[in-house]
Amino acid sequence: MRRAMLLIGALMVVAMVVLLPSTAAAQGGFQQVTGKAFDSALPKDFYLEGNAIPTQKRNAAMVKTGDGARVVFALLDTSGYSSQVQEKYKGMIITEVSLSVCGGSLGAGSYGFGLQTPAATSDEDAKFLVYDQAGKKLVDCGAKKDSEVKQPKPLQVMLGAGQPAKLYLGRYWVGLK
Repeated sequence: MRRAMLLIGALMVVAMVVLLPSTAAAQGGFQQVTGKAFDSALPKDFYLEGNAIPTQKRNAAMVKTGDGARVVFALLDTSGYSSQVQEKYKGMIITEVSLSVCGGSLGAGSYGFGLQTPAATSDEDAKFLVYDQAGKKLVDCGAKKDSEVKQPKPLQVMLGAGQPAKLYLGRYWVGLK
């Protein structure tokens, strides 16, 4: 009898370890995705306004919603493109689910984004812009500056327990829901 109780207890612990992360994600959170699943989801090129622009794998991130839908973020290599393209687009978003970016709503689909930053010594917010693939502006909002970041990365998604996810572009971030 004691052996059976130990076995049942061990199975309950294993079940909790396996089920709790997915339950937390199902309650509205995101989970970081890496490895083969990330590699297969990231496109080599991203199509915007008639241009196939290379993505930067080293500056990309993918998250999964509680329902299993994926959202991919990546910076674009716009060197060699017109100054208009270089100024307008910094990266891309591909989402399989409706996504709120700094309060603006994006449906499932693919988008380009830009970031207009103030002078490096300024504490002002940057301007974050999201465009559809034809170049039409869909979202225009402030990206908050986080001076506390010790070593900013060009692009990262920060996930915090009980907090909305944040897309960081250097020291600037926008909220994701």
